[in-house]
Amino acid sequence: MATAAAGDKLRDLYRHTVLDHSRHPRNFRRIEGASREATGHNPLCGDKVSVYLQLSGERIVDAAFEAAGCAICLASASLMTGLVASQQVATALRQVDEFKARFAAGAAAPADPADPLGALATVREYPSRIRCATLPWETLRAALAGSSATVSTE
Repeated sequence: MATAAAGDKLRDLYRHTVLDHSRHPRNFRRIEGASREATGHNPLCGDKVSVYLQLSGERIVDAAFEAAGCAICLASASLMTGLVASQQVATALRQVDEFKARFAAGAAAPADPADPLGALATVREYPSRIRCATLPWETLRAALAGSSATVSTE
């Protein structure tokens, strides 16, 4: 019974987190003169995201995005840019890997229900939506690598 209640609590947090960040995205803007930028596209559902970074040496001093897509993609990009701003590039790359690992088969359920990224991990219950959540993160990876190729979920 406790497991079902915890699952309901996590789903409620997921709904709240996704709705809040999709309706009021943080860092939704273009950084003029960005040090790095990349664009991603999910052709299956039409999500498009551009990630803009301002770097100072190996530190991300500002992170922003512009996107047109579903609530999951917008919320994921909003949460991501808030998390990586002021991080070292190596730390941000590690966070991309850690975020993607949340969706791997057999990944443990989020341990902390208050973790907003953990709330997004509930998307794994809907496999067709995982790409919506991970597209901004793969686009961040491309921006950090200085890649000019469009990231695609295909």
